Amino acid sequence: MTSGSPHTSPGLRGFIRSLGHSPGLGRLLAVRLTSQITDGVFQAALFASILFNPERHADPLAVAGGLAVLLLPYSLIGPFAGALLDHWDRRNVLMFANVLRAGLISLVALAIATGASDTVVLFGALAVTGASRFVASGLSASLPHVAHRDVIVATNALFTTLGAGMLAVGAGIAAVLRIFFGPDNSGSAFTTLGGVVIALIAATLAHGFGRLQLGPDEPDDPGRSAVHAITVGLLHGVRAVAHSRTVAAALSAIGAHRLVFGINTLMLLVLSKQAGVGDGLAGVSVVAGFTAGGAFLAAVVTPYSVERYGRRPTLIAAMLVGAVAEASLLTFHPVVFCIGAFVLGLIGQVAKLCGDVAMQVDIGDMVRGQVFSVQDAVFNIAYVGAVTIAAVAIPDDGRSAGLLVLGVVLYLIGAVVVRLVHTPPHHGPLAVTDHPIQPTGHHS
Repeated sequence: MTSGSPHTSPGLRGFIRSLGHSPGLGRLLAVRLTSQITDGVFQAALFASILFNPERHADPLAVAGGLAVLLLPYSLIGPFAGALLDHWDRRNVLMFANVLRAGLISLVALAIATGASDTVVLFGALAVTGASRFVASGLSASLPHVAHRDVIVATNALFTTLGAGMLAVGAGIAAVLRIFFGPDNSGSAFTTLGGVVIALIAATLAHGFGRLQLGPDEPDDPGRSAVHAITVGLLHGVRAVAHSRTVAAALSAIGAHRLVFGINTLMLLVLSKQAGVGDGLAGVSVVAGFTAGGAFLAAVVTPYSVERYGRRPTLIAAMLVGAVAEASLLTFHPVVFCIGAFVLGLIGQVAKLCGDVAMQVDIGDMVRGQVFSVQDAVFNIAYVGAVTIAAVAIPDDGRSAGLLVLGVVLYLIGAVVVRLVHTPPHHGPLAVTDHPIQPTGHHS
């Protein structure tokens, strides 16, 4: 762990300097990158095997149903399971969750290869998604143990943005494997198996951490069983969010963006289906690339904005820019869609980074895992809810001005909520709690 200040300055340069003071920071980054490559391979392979597989067919409601099966169950149990991140050694959680994920991906690949129904495949994918989200929450909760407080914003920006880039890398790997193995059930199964090896690499990297190096320093409800921790997980997570206005405001902004993102995702899929399998998949890939580009820019914009103006103005500005970008999509012009995707990728990542920092700086270590699981629930429930609403309301050609106007309104509501709920900082953009956490630990 780090010990004392590495005398870093905020920003990406400070993060690079801090690598020398905390070797665990580089290892945690490696675990995150390999974990998200795994996610990218699996998600792209699953998406292609169901939506763009000549042996299968999916309409908008089927897509919404599939996303609901994938995301909602874990979102409901995640805040309970997140308590385990504050009860068990997080190193072991990261290691065994990745091993479990590799096994579950293998089972999903087998289901695809044997021509199992979409329902069977999606329920298998549900288990993989649950393990993946558990890994993601564990990584976020562990970061303050290897990153100094002075560079926490820049570190989050680099970790989250590179992670998003690795999702794109994973999707690219899946696309190459799909070309090699083919788009049918057997080819989709072999493509899906690509995520297994990478998940095992992530587990091996996590094993390199020392015992309790990633926390928790003190378990939530010490001396109580894991079963007890699970039963109180939701209560403790929600209570911690309610007691932190900065976290509540950030989650409101994240929720608003995810609602809009869900609407836009379903609209893009329907528009792409109208273009045909080949052109449609290419169109989705192009828009996803622009979204990832915006997320990369957020790695530069967010640390500067938070350091210069603070989290509250940064979040409000992100919501307002998002409203303008969403309104521009009313043109339904392909070029405008790409530009809009870039801007929305930027502001979505800005909101996520501000939320991560709020939970890492303003929430105590003993409940941090539970709070990150609450964030996951907001993240997924908002997304699936929006996709479902859009699936019911969207016309056959995918052009719905009403849904886009709804998206504009949601961003404006998000800006108002952040303005009203977020407490301005008293001693700078990061010092917003009465008892700020120390980003150093005691274990080696």
